[in-house]
Amino acid sequence: MPVTVLLVDDEPLVRAGLRAVLEAQPDIEVVGEAADGAAVIPLVRRLRPDVVAMDVRMPLMDGIEATRAVLRTVPGPPKILVVTTFEDDEFVYEALRAGADGFLLKRARPAEIVHAVRLVAAGDSLLFPASVRRLAARYGDGGRPARAALERARLTEREAEVLRQMARGLSNAEIAARLVVSAETVKSHVSAVLAKLGARDRTQAVIAAYESGFVEPG
Repeated sequence: MPVTVLLVDDEPLVRAGLRAVLEAQPDIEVVGEAADGAAVIPLVRRLRPDVVAMDVRMPLMDGIEATRAVLRTVPGPPKILVVTTFEDDEFVYEALRAGADGFLLKRARPAEIVHAVRLVAAGDSLLFPASVRRLAARYGDGGRPARAALERARLTEREAEVLRQMARGLSNAEIAARLVVSAETVKSHVSAVLAKLGARDRTQAVIAAYESGFVEPG
């Protein structure tokens, strides 16, 4: 089954460019388009895409609010890939905090766009970990809720180490090689970390790790 994608951007040329790049791949299918975040929820409900590639800045409803709305109202929501012009944009970090799974630069090369969609769909590693660290260092609030969540989670020593490796952007296979355990064992630890933190995915877990001070983002 191909990875299905919904494109959301107020610039028709951006949508056309993304569609051309993605539809050239045999394992990716663009199932719909929207020009604003306000149109996302009905399209997601009808088309059930695996990934939404969502512009972060749009006139009626921006990508942050649209991300929140999708995650709040759609059962089994899709992965959300924020599309942005600037990787150090505070809007990008707010979208990640709101629940987006990663971000993609509009100037990215075709191979990078395809890789981003596949990686977010698979969900087993962090997209652009260095950029997420910089965003957390610049815009993270060192929030008390994040610290409280880490304290309540009571991670085991091995789960804590897996979270540290997740924050470095390592995939499950890379973590398994580093810790000398099986990939299935790592997958189980990742699932436990997400459940204990109440995180939707590894991006949210990593942001919580940064903002709590469990991992230094700088």
